[in-house]
Formats: sequence, structure tokens, C-alpha cells
Amino acid sequence: MDHVHPNVAAVRQALEEAGVTTEVIVLDDAVHTAPAAAEAVGVEVGQIANSLVFAAEYADRVEPVLILTSGAHRVDTAKVAALLGAERLKRATPEFVREHTGQAIGGVAPVGHPAPVRTLIDQDLAGYPTIWAAGGVPRALFETSFEQLRVLTGATPAEVA
Repeated sequence: MDHVHPNVAAVRQALEEAGVTTEVIVLDDAVHTAPAAAEAVGVEVGQIANSLVFAAEYADRVEPVLILTSGAHRVDTAKVAALLGAERLKRATPEFVREHTGQAIGGVAPVGHPAPVRTLIDQDLAGYPTIWAAGGVPRALFETSFEQLRVLTGATPAEVA
């Protein structure tokens, strides 16, 4: 058996523990963008659920927020900050992302983190019969559905773009 990256193993374990039957596929090459991921698995770019970590800044604290957004969208940080009641929503640094997810930017999965992260899911992903999310490293992906991903992550559906 070939070596499985610990992040991929953590994602597989999280899916298995949640009773989700899907395969985390590992591609030959990394897919660092939604268009590249969509091309690799033969779907529309909107069906790629990007897992983006942001730092929500409040008066007294900074919290991680994971936004699962359609690959066809860019997150509207002002809109989401208002939705969260935060003063500001900023793209997280690579260190912040790794600290809160245990994963590196470009391969952050919606699950398999050391501790739960507050999660929002792009409501437009509900318009697709299947969606694909990152599997913990830039060349791993898994197929799921909007509802399954929402339940799996405890995400709140939101208009994020």
C-alpha cells in the first residue's frame, strides 16, 4: 500500500466516522484552483466547493471562519463580516490556516481539523446535484452533495458572494 498523507487520512476518517460513503481521490498532480480541480474531475467550476479560511475580527478576539464557496464565486468579505457581526473579515495567513485546520492553503478540506471551525456554506452550491471538495492536500478531492456537506460540517447556508 502506498503512503497516505496524514491530512488525507484525517479527512477519510472524518467522513467514515460521519457515515459518509465517498472516496477521497488523490490525483497525480496538485489542483490549486477551482478551474483546475473542475477540469481534473470533469465538472463545472461552480461544483467545486472551495474551503477558504478567513480571520473574523471582533472587538475582543479573532476567530477562524471556514467558508465553503462555489468555485464560480469570490467571497464578499464585507457582506460576510456583517453577517457574522464581525468588524472585519480578512483572508487568513498560511500560519493561521494551518493552526486552525492542520492543513495548508490550497488543500484545506471541510473536515478533518483538530477542532471544529465555524463554517458557512455558499447557498448556491445547493443548485448542483454533486459537488467536489478538497481532501486535505492540493491533489485530493472527494465528491459529495450540498446537504451532505452542510450536515457533515455543521455549516450555516449563506449568501457569501
